[in-house]
This record gives sequence, structure tokens and C-alpha cells, in this order.
Amino acid sequence: MLFREKEGATIVVERKIADNAKLKYAGAWAMITLDVHSDLSAVGFLAVVCGKLAKNEISVNAVSAYYHDHLFVPFGKRKKALKLLKELSSKK
Repeated sequence: MLFREKEGATIVVERKIADNAKLKYAGAWAMITLDVHSDLSAVGFLAVVCGKLAKNEISVNAVSAYYHDHLFVPFGKRKKALKLLKELSSKK
């Protein structure tokens, strides 16, 4: 992914691609794709998901595509994030 802002560009690529291209990066993030087919006009869905992670001190950067939401979490916290998201999805 590429985001162009007036302050500069942000590129999201796999770590091996960044390393091979000798790109500098601020950190390593894990991408978690939510299996649910989310509606782009849904209200509050990501607030609940991100809130659960925030309560457990896990930062998240979300990207919403047409069919799914993709969460980028710190690589070292990916397992904890997955566990929390599974807990959230098992609630009825």
C-alpha cells in the first residue's frame, strides 16, 4: 500500500521486501485480516474491535477494504491480539 500525504509517503510492504530494497522502517507490524465480510458503511464495528485491543494496550492501525478489515498490530503483540479477537468473536 502507498499513502501520499503532504508530509511524505508511507509505504506498507513485507519486511523482506523492505530489507532487500534497503528501506528504513519504523517497526514491524503483523497484518490480521478479519474474516467477517464487513460493510463499508457499518457504524461502530471497528470501534469495538479496536477498543478491545486498546484496553489491552495493543495499538492498531486499521485499513478497510471492500470485503474485509485488515488490522496492523505490533509484531510482538500479534499472538495476544489474535487471542483477544477470538474471544471477541466468540461472544454472542
